[in-house]
Amino acid sequence: MRMFSVALLCTAMLPEVVFAQQEIAIQWKNVRRVNRSNASLQVVVTPLMSRNSPMRDKVWRALKDLNAEYVRYVPWLPYPKLAVAELDPPQNGVTSWEFSLIDPFAIDFLEATRGHSVMLNFSTIPAWMFKTPKPVRYPTDPNRAVWDYTRGTALRDPSMKELGDYYARLVSWYTKGGFVDESGKRHDSGHRYKWDYWEVLNEPDIEHTMSPEQYTACYDAIVAAIREVQPTMKFVGLAIAAPKDRLEFIEYFLNRSHHKPGVPLDMISYHFYASLSAEALKRESWEDTIFDQTRGFLITVKRIEAIRQRLSPQTATAINELGVIHHQDAGQGSPGYVFRPFCPSYWNLCAAQFAFLYGELANLGIEMVGESALMQMPGFYPSVSMMDWETGRPNARYWALKLLRENFGPGDKLVMTSSALPQVYAQAFLTKDGKRKLLLVNTRNKPAEVSIAGAAGGRQEAVDQTTGFNPPASARLDSDKLELKGLAVQVITLP
Repeated sequence: MRMFSVALLCTAMLPEVVFAQQEIAIQWKNVRRVNRSNASLQVVVTPLMSRNSPMRDKVWRALKDLNAEYVRYVPWLPYPKLAVAELDPPQNGVTSWEFSLIDPFAIDFLEATRGHSVMLNFSTIPAWMFKTPKPVRYPTDPNRAVWDYTRGTALRDPSMKELGDYYARLVSWYTKGGFVDESGKRHDSGHRYKWDYWEVLNEPDIEHTMSPEQYTACYDAIVAAIREVQPTMKFVGLAIAAPKDRLEFIEYFLNRSHHKPGVPLDMISYHFYASLSAEALKRESWEDTIFDQTRGFLITVKRIEAIRQRLSPQTATAINELGVIHHQDAGQGSPGYVFRPFCPSYWNLCAAQFAFLYGELANLGIEMVGESALMQMPGFYPSVSMMDWETGRPNARYWALKLLRENFGPGDKLVMTSSALPQVYAQAFLTKDGKRKLLLVNTRNKPAEVSIAGAAGGRQEAVDQTTGFNPPASARLDSDKLELKGLAVQVITLP
């Protein structure tokens, strides 16, 4: 894959010093809907979060400081020893249950999110549960990423009891103090954690290339088994990677006639990443590529909402992986992969995309809007990280999420808002405590000046290219006119 230098990347993102001024019109008495959307994130386990990592305290402190709801926790397939609790099949009365590497991450996560709603997803099924020509190997080094662990398409136990029992024991380990394994041996953990949601598998349309029928059967088996040990647990289904191309998957799953009696459909989830190609980087306005794809995704969301409303209107929705994937990441599992740093303004582009999506998805009534992901690193999707993997400092994506969380949430009222300047996205809110607030996103990498009636005397908070890895800048507004720097995310609190 052809790589572009940092110099070219930064040159493409230098803002044009051209101002355009237009009015933001707000109809404060015209309420569109009551907000249901939580701005949140996903946490994918990486070695940088381990207890012997210098980043560990910074990562979990950053998560705790967000005070987020519906945080998604995913120990994932590239690190089998950090994600799979039974790596080898039971043989001759001996099992391989092992939590010594998995527990520190899970416990740190559960402690950092104590008092908040979370969803856990141990998405990686032990490879030995699938029929494969030969056993699937995994690295002895728990910190070495591999990308070929999820092999096989057919489970060796077609009844799926083996699959369900695995997840019931895993949940019991964290919620009931332990479990009895396949050979009758007791394993004690002492853990008595409680949480709200269990998400069933991850991106089944890609991992093991499951059909809608196969995934739905797996969901029913896992849910039934977990409910035997935790009857109050709620469940999230689907976690589709490519919803635009999998509408039939969603249609099948939400049809209750395809499920066993009594199986709940509490929530569905799916994902979206805009793709930043090498070709797009050659263009002067490469941010347009990201926002064009993002607007296209919103069309898909509306189609899925129509399906959900028709088949299962009481089922909630979590869009719990949102971001931009840089073309460099495609080569991360290949020999000779060399990471080339991103221009700092890349993080502002991604922050602007997420803030734009939050405003739009709030208008569609999506309950959980989740940014991906807290701490990534070169070789493991660095382009979606919310923190710097060398310093542990949060980047613009983190600060934009924190800005959204601290200003908007369920119970606020979204009011009719329009922007006369196409590059500036605007959505006004009447908050639960009676404040008038406005979300502004500059979708282009050039400055813009807008006019907001009654803004003088209010306050602005901004995440932009001048704030970098620092918290949002705050300032009093002396005029109804204000400037948004290129790719800025701003929240205006009117007097």
